[in-house]
Amino acid sequence: MPHHDLTGFTEGSFTHDGTTRQVLRAGTGPAVIVMAEIPGITPKVLDFARRVAASGCTAVLPVLFGRPGRDPDPRNVGWASSGSYLASTMARVCVSREFTLLATGRSSRIVGWLRALAAAEHERCGGPGVGAVGMCLTGGFALAMATDPCLVAPVLSQPSLPLPCTPARAAAIDIGPEDLAEVRGRCEREGLQVMGLRFRGDRLVPADRFAYLRRELGDAFVAVELDDADADPASALPPHSVLTEHLVDAPGHPTRQALDAVLDLLRTRLLPAGRSETAD
Repeated sequence: MPHHDLTGFTEGSFTHDGTTRQVLRAGTGPAVIVMAEIPGITPKVLDFARRVAASGCTAVLPVLFGRPGRDPDPRNVGWASSGSYLASTMARVCVSREFTLLATGRSSRIVGWLRALAAAEHERCGGPGVGAVGMCLTGGFALAMATDPCLVAPVLSQPSLPLPCTPARAAAIDIGPEDLAEVRGRCEREGLQVMGLRFRGDRLVPADRFAYLRRELGDAFVAVELDDADADPASALPPHSVLTEHLVDAPGHPTRQALDAVLDLLRTRLLPAGRSETAD
C-alpha cells in the first residue's frame, strides 16, 4: 500500500506499442511529464508535481518503477524496509531492457514510450507544447524526448546515466548521436533551452557530464550547479536530488532558487502571458 495520500491525483493509464503503464495526473493546463528518480514516485516527488500543477500546468507522472506514494526515507520507515525497497526497485531496473545503464551513445528504449505519452498529453491538454522533468536515472530521458517538436521545456535534474564508472561514461549522457544532433538543431533553429541541475560533489553526475552538454549544446544548455553544503542536511543520503530529497524549501535558499528556476522555465515556455503564477 502507498505510504502517502494520493489525493489530488487522478489515476489512469497509457498504452503505446503494446506497453501499458499507470499514469498519475494533477492540475490543468499544458502538460509537464514528471519522471521520478529511483526508487519511484515518492512523497517528495508528489510534492514537486503539486508545485508544477500550482504553477498552471498539468503534472503527468508515469509509473516507470516502484509504488506511487511509497516513502523510502529510512527515518520514517526504518533502514531495513528502506534498503529492501531500494534494492528491489534497482534490481528490476537493472534487468529491464528498457533502461540503458552503462552504454554510451544510446537512448534508452523507454524513451519511445515517453515521447508517445508526451504527444498524447499535448493533444489532451493543449498549449504550445509539453515540458519534461527527469530526475537521476530518468534525467537524460528529458533530453532524448526533446527530438519531438512538442517537447519545448526539457529539464535534466541530476542526470545519472550512463553510470559514470569510466571516464568515457562520465563525459557522456544517455542519448544516441542522431537524437542529440536533432536536439542540437532544435536549439539552433528554435531557441530550445535545456536546463540541467546537479550538486557539484555528486559522483553520479560528474562535472565532465555537464561540460559535455555545454560543448554539444552551447549556450542553449543552462546549468544550475549547487555546492554540496546547499543540500538539506537532514537527508540521510549524500547530496544528489536537487528538486526533492535535498531541497531546502525556504525562500532565497539555493535549492529553492533552483526549484523556482525550473518552474519559471516551465511557465515561460508553456503558459500564456498573464496566466503565470508563482508557487508558494
